[in-house]
Amino acid sequence: MQKYFRSSAWVLALGIMIGLIGLGALVSNAALQIKQYERSVTVKGLAEQELPADIVIWPIQFMLADNDLAKLYEKADNSTQKIRAFLLLNGLKESEISVSPPAIVDKSAQNYGNNNNPYRYTATQTVTVYSDKINAVRTLMPRMSELGKQGIVMTGNGYQSRTEYIFNRLNDIKPEMIEQATENARAVAMKFANDSNSELGKIKRASQGRFSISARDKNNPHIKNIRVVSTIEYYLAD
Repeated sequence: MQKYFRSSAWVLALGIMIGLIGLGALVSNAALQIKQYERSVTVKGLAEQELPADIVIWPIQFMLADNDLAKLYEKADNSTQKIRAFLLLNGLKESEISVSPPAIVDKSAQNYGNNNNPYRYTATQTVTVYSDKINAVRTLMPRMSELGKQGIVMTGNGYQSRTEYIFNRLNDIKPEMIEQATENARAVAMKFANDSNSELGKIKRASQGRFSISARDKNNPHIKNIRVVSTIEYYLAD
């Protein structure tokens, strides 16, 4: 009876050992397959377009000075009307023109600055054009000397007087550009796979970069360069 139990124990132990060896082989093979399947390559795809802006914001800023505050306001109104007439005469609409209140500085109320200035009051006035007629507005910009000949002192060096161009059609071109960036990334990944004697698999993960909109160059701020870079990781297989 004892011999029978011993024999059965040996058979059971041998079976367990064989099972563990088989299981180990299966796990090793599965781990190898998983490791091979986890091979991947990460690439970037770029898409770019150059398109004209949709909106121009053109601040026309001028300065005035006088010792009489009431006369200063009157001068500001007259200059504003001259600018408005100039813009309307050259194809802009009333709805595209806005006027901000004049910024008045009283020199006598300041404890610093040039006290030799003969005028007590100075005013800075801004007439702003907000229009989609970009070409028409750009044609008017070099003609501001016509207003200077009417006695209007223009200022154009400050940050607040910079012309701004806006591109509003990003949502219209997003799908096409993302598709272009993805195709570009896949072409790069295919080249890598071919060079490494591998096959390109499915996408493991992907991230879409931010869209950037910038002026094409400093001389053509109304032409916008739109770009996006997508980062995509592909599986590789032998």
